[in-house]
Amino acid sequence: QVQLAESGGGLVQAGGSLRLSCAASGLTFSTYGMGWFRQAPGKEHEFVATINRNGDYTRYTDSVKGRFTISRDNAKNTVYLQMGSLKPEDTAVYYCAATSGSGWSTQRRAYSYWGQGTQVTVSS
Repeated sequence: QVQLAESGGGLVQAGGSLRLSCAASGLTFSTYGMGWFRQAPGKEHEFVATINRNGDYTRYTDSVKGRFTISRDNAKNTVYLQMGSLKPEDTAVYYCAATSGSGWSTQRRAYSYWGQGTQVTVSS
């Protein structure tokens, strides 16, 4: 049974930082690309960042470039999202997801497995 468990969310002031973690189990982690998506209240899921299987390729949505960093540790079956210079508009539930396709994707439909999400709230 595949499980993705996010952690690290919380309440932070604008300009602050958070690091999200996503621990994977039940799959061969190193063969999956990983992604982070988010959903703000009343809005659709939005792509945030993706990383390929061995971690040497990453891609971000424009609104987080230079502020967020995705990384992974295949020995720990964990993917991370380091978030800095947080803004109130970053407030959302953040989800990690796993894709076995091309090794990375910005498209939600490419991902087979999803975590339950972790809430990030940025106050102004």
